[in-house]
Amino acid sequence: MSRGRPGKLIAAPDARGLQYFWAFWAKGKVARREDGERGERGERVSRSRWLPNQHGAWAMLAVPFLAGTFLGHPRWVHLPLLAAWLLGYLAVYHAQQWLRLTRISRNPKAPRRHVRPALVFGSAGAAVGLALSVSHPWLLLAAACAAPFVAVNSLYAYANRERSLLNGVAAVIPACGMLLVALRLGGGSWGAGVAPALACLLYFGGTVPYVKTMIRERNSAAYRRGSVAYHAAALVAASLLNPWLAAPFTLYLLRASLLPGRGLKVGVVGAVEVLCSLVLLGVVVGVF
Repeated sequence: MSRGRPGKLIAAPDARGLQYFWAFWAKGKVARREDGERGERGERVSRSRWLPNQHGAWAMLAVPFLAGTFLGHPRWVHLPLLAAWLLGYLAVYHAQQWLRLTRISRNPKAPRRHVRPALVFGSAGAAVGLALSVSHPWLLLAAACAAPFVAVNSLYAYANRERSLLNGVAAVIPACGMLLVALRLGGGSWGAGVAPALACLLYFGGTVPYVKTMIRERNSAAYRRGSVAYHAAALVAASLLNPWLAAPFTLYLLRASLLPGRGLKVGVVGAVEVLCSLVLLGVVVGVF
């Protein structure tokens, strides 16, 4: 105790009490920061449960569709077609994840997380697609042509072999076929879309082994040789479709030959693929 004014005693500060106070204050500050981080993390998890973390798939979905749209005559009807296309992809993705997790996960909640997104996206996509098919019945035939490839992807998902090369190719084919659908909806002919659709197929088919050489199979010499061999053959085939395609496909061959083994980050790999996809879109629209 210490003496202040005459007749009054003032308690001296208690060192232990100050320690408790600062510890309590610091703990509260850390807790508030953790709550904020947890909230942001929860929002990211919530979004990821609805939107798949497959950045390469978006380029594969968009480029053939946009190429077909611009090769024909862009119309307002392309907007609901794009909506139906993307909603259908999202519905199929979640349905396939439900199939996969139902078989391999011990946590019953894991597959259930995909039920609501599959139903919501599927219902919305079906509504838009059926409305379009009233005025364009041939779209039902296009959907039927894509169904076998969706079935193959679903079987691979059920077997938990989504990273298989054949599964990747089965996903690429209907995506590139959307060029024909968008072109026909814009007033173009089926025949005019065959060559540009094949050009898209040659490129996106090559991304399946190439991306593996950059990430999952980056230490596999066999995968690297196979990827380079494919891109060399694709260069020849693309040149036969149109000589101007030799330029972008030479670029794709160089990236398949030179980039694997350099330890590039996933973000850099993705940025390179976005650039290559944009080059393909520009050349296809420009030369066909």
